[in-house]
Amino acid sequence: MGLDLVEISPTAQPPVCKIIDFQKFLYQQKKRNKEIRAKTIKVVIKEIRFGPNTDEHDYNFKLKHAINFLENGSKVKAYVFFRGRSILYKEQGETILQRFVKDLEEYGRVEQRPKLEGKRMIMMFAPISAKKKVQ
Repeated sequence: MGLDLVEISPTAQPPVCKIIDFQKFLYQQKKRNKEIRAKTIKVVIKEIRFGPNTDEHDYNFKLKHAINFLENGSKVKAYVFFRGRSILYKEQGETILQRFVKDLEEYGRVEQRPKLEGKRMIMMFAPISAKKKVQ
């Protein structure tokens, strides 16, 4: 008949087998896996870079971009990059990030508090879901 004996569950007692067309079974399995992969949400992380002496206009420009990214459902990674001896101004970098938190509190939630890694002070934001915005 052109069918195959396929072991479905080898660990069961007794092992489960089916008489099916093996090529068709593989095709359906591949199709199922493809559907599962298509339904998974891909997390997009957008980066916003500040310097310790970022000016008001530049700050507002980057804030608008961050708001837009969060509204589109992307995560935002904001960081202050310290170049050379500017690492002495860690407080200024932290001040910028704290202000950023205040300005973004209705669009996203803080996922990671400011953390100094090498010459970068990094902070992560995740978008607030639509249900929480309505309330």
